[in-house]
Amino acid sequence: MSKLLKLYKKNICKKLIKKFNYTSIMQVPRLVKIVINVGLNYKFLEKNKINNVLLNIKLITGQKPIVTRSKKSISNFKIRKNFPIGCKVTLRKKNMWNFLDKLIFIVIPRIRDFRGFSKKCFDKYGNLNIGIKENTIFPEIDYEKLTYLHGLNISFIIIKNNINESIELFKQFKFPLIN
Repeated sequence: MSKLLKLYKKNICKKLIKKFNYTSIMQVPRLVKIVINVGLNYKFLEKNKINNVLLNIKLITGQKPIVTRSKKSISNFKIRKNFPIGCKVTLRKKNMWNFLDKLIFIVIPRIRDFRGFSKKCFDKYGNLNIGIKENTIFPEIDYEKLTYLHGLNISFIIIKNNINESIELFKQFKFPLIN
C-alpha cells in the first residue's frame, strides 16, 4: 500500500471531517483517477517516433497507453482522419496512488526553478490539471537514449464539487500549491 494512501485513510480524512464539519466519511473529497495525456505534433507522425512516445509513457506510468486518433480531417493542422494525435493513460486504485506518491516526492522536486502550481489550475468542479513541459524529470526516462522531448498533461479527477475542499485535500498531500 502506498504511503499517501495510508496517510489519506488514517490522517487526512479525519482532518477534513473536522475542518469542514462532515457528518459522514463519504462526504470527504477523494481522488478517483489520474489521466496522463500527451498530444502529438505532426512531426511525430512517423511510426518509430510514436512508438518512442508510447514507450516513455509506459515507463512513466507502468501501464500501456491508448493512442487517440483524429475524428475528421483538418487541412490547416495537416491532420487526416484516423491519424494518431495523442496518447493517454488512465490510472486508478493502486497505480494511481503509486504514481501520485512518485510525482509528489520524486518528480516535482526535480523540476528546475519550481515554486509551485497555481490555484488557477483547478477547474470549477475541483479537479486539478497540470502541465509538465519535459518528460526528462521522471527518473525512468534515460536521457541518453531519449530522442524527442515532449510534454504531458496530468489531470487529477476528484469527487467533490467545491474547489476549496479540493485545494485543502492537495495541501494535506503536501502537493506544492502557491496562492
